[in-house]
Amino acid sequence: MDYFFHPRGVAVIGASDNMQKGGFHLIRNVLDGYGGKVYPVNPRCREILGVPCYPDIASIPDNFEVAIYFIPAQLLPDTIRQCARKGVKGIIIESAGFSEVGPEGVLLQRESVELAGSLGIRLWGPNCMGYLDAYTRNVFSFMYVDHWKTLMKPGPVSLIVQSGMLSAGFLMMILEKGGMSMSKVCSIGNKCDVHETELLEYLIADEQTGVVGCYLESVMDGRKFLDLARSTAKPIVVLKSGRSPLGSRAAMSHTASLSGSAAIYAGVFRQAGIVPAYDVHELMDYVRGFSMTPACPSQGGTAVVTFSGGAGIVTADLLYDHRLTMADLGVETMGRIQEVFPRWMKPSHPLDLWPAVEANGLEHVYLSVVESLMEDPGVDSILVETVGWGDNPTGYITRIGELKNSYGKPVVLWMVGGSEVSDGIRRAAESAGIPSFTEINRCVSFIAGVKRHFYKKRRIGLI
Repeated sequence: MDYFFHPRGVAVIGASDNMQKGGFHLIRNVLDGYGGKVYPVNPRCREILGVPCYPDIASIPDNFEVAIYFIPAQLLPDTIRQCARKGVKGIIIESAGFSEVGPEGVLLQRESVELAGSLGIRLWGPNCMGYLDAYTRNVFSFMYVDHWKTLMKPGPVSLIVQSGMLSAGFLMMILEKGGMSMSKVCSIGNKCDVHETELLEYLIADEQTGVVGCYLESVMDGRKFLDLARSTAKPIVVLKSGRSPLGSRAAMSHTASLSGSAAIYAGVFRQAGIVPAYDVHELMDYVRGFSMTPACPSQGGTAVVTFSGGAGIVTADLLYDHRLTMADLGVETMGRIQEVFPRWMKPSHPLDLWPAVEANGLEHVYLSVVESLMEDPGVDSILVETVGWGDNPTGYITRIGELKNSYGKPVVLWMVGGSEVSDGIRRAAESAGIPSFTEINRCVSFIAGVKRHFYKKRRIGLI
């Protein structure tokens, strides 16, 4: 797979000088990020964005390793033959019109795969949006937006996404929300040749990838996929669609993918240590959270720090629903917490801090309580619930992040309040390495996923 991510020379077949066309945005993205030689191909253009444009592949004066294909589907077989004469190793097919459109498309796709295989060329796609790499700045995609240039930060999260436009939506959501740094985002479409199991193997070996998230409509080479997930300490989070009869039919019309039984997937994912997700936001929240959570003791229970008795009760119910244990706080811990509470109130767990906050200030109380919980051996994770209003400070959030890193205990944050203040607290949390969520249930389900992941990997000696 490495020549796809580090190619020596790239041809863009279907490049355009028309700003209203996807071919323009494709060549622009490639030129803005990729540092090697780029060869636009379009018989109607002599130059695009200051780069010489060639009428056909044969006219390109050099050999090159990767071609990005963005012309009508029926021209692919001839393109494969021309590419073979230039030493091409891989073609990223971003055009549609293959197996997803019916019998003729199925036949064209099958013939193209057989032809490419006979010539030693791998096919990525079709019906996809290519990939981007935040480290190399390769953006081999026809995305129409420029956000990636300023917002795409290198980091540990890689994605394998079977849908093209969904991968673009994922990316925009990540970039605009912040709090997640990316390694690679791979859109594989119909996956006629290169598929998710090969990419998973590559990403597991990739030093720049720490967690892998997948949106998949089907799984190729399922046994190997599960073996790979089982054998790595890296968190693997999968949103598997097509679990219902209606969803399965939709997957067939979308990328011609045959989906399997929801019960079977759930069972084998659990055995392989894969963390399941059930909607797009949950997938994004999980991979973002895992990218900030390198460890969990997996011994003890979850401590809950809240500003509201009602929120604490809801959290206790959700912990029970997820089969999580609420931490049994030690006598010494409760004694230290009592020091920041008013004399007339004895703290109980969940820890409703608001009376203490009124007496001694939000920042001091939250920091003192969380530090006491970190030192309690019966606590293996902490759910912090806070409120954003007025001129709330954020320094205590930064300090909690430092404690989390020192003690190796996961912390998640939930808050309510005015959007402007809450956004400031959220940004401070993300900068401190604390994942924040907009729903208490998402906080609890993430903690459950983290504890299951680290428990399973520790049990088989991977961490």
